[in-house]
Amino acid sequence: MAKTPSGTPPHPQGAERFNEDRATDTMRSSRPDLEAGVAAIRDTLATLKPKPGVYRMCDTRGDVLYVGKARALRNRVANYTQVDRLPLRLQRMVSQTRSMEIVTTNSEAEALLLEAQLIKRFRPPYNVLLRDDKSFPFILLGADHDFPRIMKHRGARKAKGDYYGPFASAGSVNTTINALQKLFLLRSCTDSFFSRRDRPCLLYQIKRCSAPCVDRISKDDYADLVRQAKDFLGGKSGAVQQEIQRQMQQAAESLDFEQAAMLRDRLRAATFIQGSQAINAQGLGDADIFAMAVKGGHVAIQAFFIRGGQNWGHRAFFPTHTEGVEEATVLSGVLAQFYEEVPPPRVILLDRDLPDGELLAEALRELAGHKVEVAVPQRGERRKLLEQASRNAVEALDRRMAERGTQSKILRELTEFLELPDVPQRIEIYDNSHIQGAKAVGGMVVAGPEGFIKNQYRKFNIRSAQTDDDYGMMREVMERRFARALEEDPDRDREVNGVGVWPDLVLLDGGKGQMNVVRDTLEELGIEDVPLIAIAKGPHHGREGREVFHFPDGREKTLPVNSQLLFHLQRLRDEVHRYVIGAHRQKRSRAISASPLDEIPGIGPARKRALLLHFGTAGKVRAASLEDLQRAPGVSAAVAQTVYDFYHPGG
Repeated sequence: MAKTPSGTPPHPQGAERFNEDRATDTMRSSRPDLEAGVAAIRDTLATLKPKPGVYRMCDTRGDVLYVGKARALRNRVANYTQVDRLPLRLQRMVSQTRSMEIVTTNSEAEALLLEAQLIKRFRPPYNVLLRDDKSFPFILLGADHDFPRIMKHRGARKAKGDYYGPFASAGSVNTTINALQKLFLLRSCTDSFFSRRDRPCLLYQIKRCSAPCVDRISKDDYADLVRQAKDFLGGKSGAVQQEIQRQMQQAAESLDFEQAAMLRDRLRAATFIQGSQAINAQGLGDADIFAMAVKGGHVAIQAFFIRGGQNWGHRAFFPTHTEGVEEATVLSGVLAQFYEEVPPPRVILLDRDLPDGELLAEALRELAGHKVEVAVPQRGERRKLLEQASRNAVEALDRRMAERGTQSKILRELTEFLELPDVPQRIEIYDNSHIQGAKAVGGMVVAGPEGFIKNQYRKFNIRSAQTDDDYGMMREVMERRFARALEEDPDRDREVNGVGVWPDLVLLDGGKGQMNVVRDTLEELGIEDVPLIAIAKGPHHGREGREVFHFPDGREKTLPVNSQLLFHLQRLRDEVHRYVIGAHRQKRSRAISASPLDEIPGIGPARKRALLLHFGTAGKVRAASLEDLQRAPGVSAAVAQTVYDFYHPGG
C-alpha cells in the first residue's frame, strides 16, 4: 500500500489538526532536511538581484513545490532563510526544497501573470489551487464562412470569429444557443454538412434555422441576422427587441401574417432569454462578481458572470491548499489563475479588499488590452448583487461540507468493509473494452476523498493481448502501470496535489479470474502490499445490486441492496466502464474513418484529399499508373512517384 505516516488517524475527522501535528512532528525530526533546504535557498540567493520576477522551489526530483512572485526577488527569497519566523507549513516546504529556478520579468504585474501560468502548469502542492477539470465554454459566432455558424466552443480561441463568454457550464451555454437559434435562426451545422445539403434539415422545419444551405435566405438577409445576434450578445438586447417588434408590425400591416408570426416567435425567444436571468444585472455591462465564504477551514468562492447586462450563469469554486493562508490572499490567487484562461471583463466586483488589488488590476489590464476595474462596492445595485453572491457562496459551502461529511462516512465504511489499514486517499479502478479482441483498450480512473480526479485518468492501448483474452489484457495493463510506478517512485512517497501517486486501493471490474491474474502479476513485480478487490456482478448481472466482492485470499463478501456504500462502489465501477467504453469507441471510430493513403509516408492531408477527389477511392489510387497520378491536380511529379513506389515496390 502507498506509504502512510505512522499515527495516521483511521477516520478523516480532525484531519486538519492531524496535518498540523504531523507538520510539527516533521519539523522536530527533520532539522538536517531543514538546514539542507535553507542552504539550497542561500545558494540561489547569492546570485539574485532586487528585480521583479517569479521563483520556483523544487524538491530532490525537480518537482515544483511552490511558485511565487516578487517585486524584488532577492528580498522575497531571503525571507525563506529566516525559518523561525515562517509558519509550520512553509517550514515543511523549505525542508523539502533542494533547488530553485528564477525567471526575471519587466514588472511585478508581468510576474503576477507568469506566476498564474506556472501554477496552472505545475499544480504545486504549496500553492492555493483553483481546481477545475474543464475549461469554460464560450459561444463562437464564426467569421470564416459566408453564412457564419453559431456553436459552443471550449479551449484555445484560435478559430476566426467573435467569442462570447464565459458561461458557467455546458448546460447554460446550450440553453442560450438553443434560444438564440429560435431568436436569430442561425445555422449550427458543420461546414461539411452545410455543403452537402440539397433540402432543409429538421431545424428549418421547427423554425430554428433559416436554411441558408439551400438558399431559403439571401446572404444579405442572413448577414442582418448575424448583426442582430452580435448586438444582442454584446449588450444591445433592448434595441434588437425593438427592431424585431417594428418588423413584426410592418409585416402585420402588410398582411404578411406568416412573417409576422415568425417574428412574434422570435420576439418571444428574446423575452425568454431576458426572463430567464437569475439575477438583475441590467446596466452593469461586462462584469464578474466574486464572493467568498469560509467555514471550518474550508473555502468556497461564488462567481457570477455578467456579459452585456445578462447573467450567463454562476459557479462555485472550492480552492485547495488554503490551510494557513489569509482569506484575501486565497481570493487573489484564485482570480489570477481564473483569468489566466478567461478574458477579463471591464469590471470585477469583490466582497473584500485584496492586498495586491491594484497590482491585479494592472496585470489584468495588460492581459485584456483595456481598462479593468477591480472594486468592492459599498452601496447601490452593485452591492445588492454582491450580497446575493455572498449568500450563494455560503449555501454552496454548506452543501459542500454536507457532501464531504457523507463522503467521509462512506469512506470509513469502505475501509471497514474491505478491511483496509487506513482510509484510502487514492483509489484506482480498472476495466477493459474490446470487440472479439479488436481495438482493445484498458482504462484506469482515479478517485479520492474529493471525488473523481479526471486529470489522472489513463487509457492503455493493448499491445500484446490482441485476442479476446480478458485476463491477458488485465495482466498487460497491470504490468505497465506498476512497472512504471516502481521506476518513477520506488519509495512511494511522491505526491501530486497532496495525493500519493501509488494507490491505496485497486478495484477491478471482474471476478475471481481477474483477481487471480492481477494478484499474481503484482507478486511477480515484488508488490504484495497494495489492497486488491474485484467487483463481480451478481447472478442477474447486477440488476438487483447483488455484486460480489472478491478478496485476494479467495474470500467473498456482499452488501445489502440498499447500502450507500454499495451505491458508491457501483458509481466507481460505472465510471471506469463509461471511460473505457468511450476510449474503445473513439479508437474504433478512428479505425473506421482511416484511409489506406494514411500509410504512405510523406503524404499530408491536402495531397490525400487531392488524390481522393481526383480518383474517387483509395483503391483507384492504388491501381493508377504513374502517368495518371502525375495528371492529378495538386499532385507534383515527386509526390506521384512516392505514391506509385509505395504501391509498386518492385516496379
